[in-house]
Amino acid sequence: MEHMYQYAWIIPFVPLPVPIAIGVGLLLAPTATKNIRRIWAFPSVLLLSIVMIFSANLSIQQINGSPVYQYVWSWTLNNDFSLDLGHLIDPLTSIMLILITTVGIMVLIYSDNYMSHDQGYLKFFAYMSFFNASMLGLVTSSNLIQIYIFWELVGMCSYLLIGFWFTRPLVATACQKAFVTNRVGDFCLFLGILGLYWITGSFEFRDLFEIANNLIDNNGANSLFLTLCASLLFVGAVAKSAQFPLHVWLPDAMEGPTPISALIHAATMVAAGIFLVARLFPLFTVIPYIMNIISLVGIITILLGATLALAQRDIKRSLAYSTMSQLGYIMLALGMGSYRAALFHLITHAYSKALLFLGSGSIIHSMETIVGYSPDKSQNMVLMGGLTKYVPITKISFLLGTLSLCGIPPLACFWSKDEIINDSWLYSSIFAIIACFTAGLTAFYMFRMYLLTFEGHLNINCKNYSGKKNNVFYSISIWGKKGQKVIKKNKKKWILSTMNQNQRISFFSKKAYPIVGNVVTNMMGSLITINNFPNKKISTYPYESDNTMLLPLIILVLFTLFVGSIGIPFGQGIIYLDILSRWLTPSINFLHSNSDFDWDEFVINAIFSVSIAYFGIFIAFLFYAPAYSYLNNLSLINLSVQMGPRRIIWDKIINIIYNWSYNRGYIDAVYTKTLTTGIRGLAELIYFFDKQVIDGITNGVGILNLFLAEIIKYMGGGRISSYLFFYLFYVSIFILIYCY
Repeated sequence: MEHMYQYAWIIPFVPLPVPIAIGVGLLLAPTATKNIRRIWAFPSVLLLSIVMIFSANLSIQQINGSPVYQYVWSWTLNNDFSLDLGHLIDPLTSIMLILITTVGIMVLIYSDNYMSHDQGYLKFFAYMSFFNASMLGLVTSSNLIQIYIFWELVGMCSYLLIGFWFTRPLVATACQKAFVTNRVGDFCLFLGILGLYWITGSFEFRDLFEIANNLIDNNGANSLFLTLCASLLFVGAVAKSAQFPLHVWLPDAMEGPTPISALIHAATMVAAGIFLVARLFPLFTVIPYIMNIISLVGIITILLGATLALAQRDIKRSLAYSTMSQLGYIMLALGMGSYRAALFHLITHAYSKALLFLGSGSIIHSMETIVGYSPDKSQNMVLMGGLTKYVPITKISFLLGTLSLCGIPPLACFWSKDEIINDSWLYSSIFAIIACFTAGLTAFYMFRMYLLTFEGHLNINCKNYSGKKNNVFYSISIWGKKGQKVIKKNKKKWILSTMNQNQRISFFSKKAYPIVGNVVTNMMGSLITINNFPNKKISTYPYESDNTMLLPLIILVLFTLFVGSIGIPFGQGIIYLDILSRWLTPSINFLHSNSDFDWDEFVINAIFSVSIAYFGIFIAFLFYAPAYSYLNNLSLINLSVQMGPRRIIWDKIINIIYNWSYNRGYIDAVYTKTLTTGIRGLAELIYFFDKQVIDGITNGVGILNLFLAEIIKYMGGGRISSYLFFYLFYVSIFILIYCY
């Protein structure tokens, strides 16, 4: 066992051969590397599977009671300064390793088919493998500097993957927004690391915790400055985990490929901020006010994320706000001191949300192949509906993920979310009420997504797969032939200009597709879509995804069904015997949790929380279920008539709620006005001051000298005797003034 722990440092380096080999292959033999591009998925999955097996072994050792292991070696020595590198294996590390590897493998298998028609297939897998390596390095780091190095690498990979389709203006803007927003958090994190080193003289976690505790106990450090340093560290976690107010990058990041949303924005990168707070938890618990700040940010994020998800039309963006809200639950639990509940919900949410994101990708994949469906429509839930009979496996998996996130027993998220809500009642009744209310909102907007997508009626304005309307279709290879100019902009639409209804466009393959009617598509100024590749299935109706996309969904369904069992306590009135508590045994000594479990209290609390979830589901059915939609419209009309003058107030309330949610709480607009516009205005003011005042003074001095020189040159007569006379005259005056 000691030997296994000692060589755990190799974990982050195992996935690296794939991006290195792809890079070298594209540099030395690009044609051959591209010809065998589908082969690269196998080593990516194989290497990450090796890490998963190794991580599972480490986790089993931790569950069986193995102590925390840390192995370090010196990197640099300079007088009194020493910087070490190493790895730390403890329950938190083992949990994160399991999450990263299991979800990563599912996403890699899924991506092999999802990205198979994309010309950037090799680049995608290179980025993914490098991201996995960076994330593995982050969670195994033994000190703050090492974490910061991998923290930046993770941010770089996120930037590259979000902006994978960078030719689209919205995608380019989204990756820049994510980069800039995270730079704010990263800069604060770096300042916090430097501040803590100034106080404690160490970057190592164990030394840092011990020295900080001693300084606080003996009043050896300025508590205000220590709180400031801890707050700066927390700001870094706020940005990475999309907590208020640095959450604005996460919804826009959905412009990237869907597998990226499942990996980065559901289970790994956004969990990095949670990991940092959990890693520094012993430090935060002894610093005044910092725990209150963490819980306050968490509860605001919970409510804000849920309200902003209510009216979103993009299926991935709605899931993004859901992720933001659920991460708020985890942050709230950490702020309350419920370390176990926070990590429990981190595990259950990761698998459930990865299932939902991959399920949404399967939906998008099916919608994009429908004749006449442009990419901007394929993610719009309002234009979906009635997909149950076309994609039954995706529907069942998405439904189970939805039920889990709603907190319906016995699915995974029920056990963890219920524990957080119960702990919130002991912490603050106001926080508990908000958490319960948000649980109802979660059930509402999640079933809104499900009903609009699968069970809703067909939209009368979008009968593309109903067979009642002649549909248009185009397909242009992005590798297209030279001189092929087939599009022009006309009336804000892109149409085929050089081909008529009977002409055909051929690809590299011999297969050609007929062009029917005009192309009515403008996906953010780009024609690069998943439909634009040869050998892509084209259908009049949606169809179920391929097996390589369905297999990860089925496996994640199993996780969603059974992973909650690790936190179920066995026995009554005795110390916790659940697997999670045994897993966290080396870490729970500093936790403030009850040692006994009361099943009666648990059942009462569970009935209350599940009732709230079912109420939210019921409201969603009233508004969006096909069986109730007609009756609901009639009832609303009758209600409006009966309300009379109060109807205007009712409509205003509904419009305010809808506009608040659909416009993202106007937070982006406020940031645009105050930050973007304000900074530009300040820059223009500084530019004006520099150009007109600073440069004006300099230029004015030069002009003044030139003007004086022109005047003085006419005062000279050219006679030396005159010059001597004036010289002696002024010297005499100076002497007289000086003497008297």
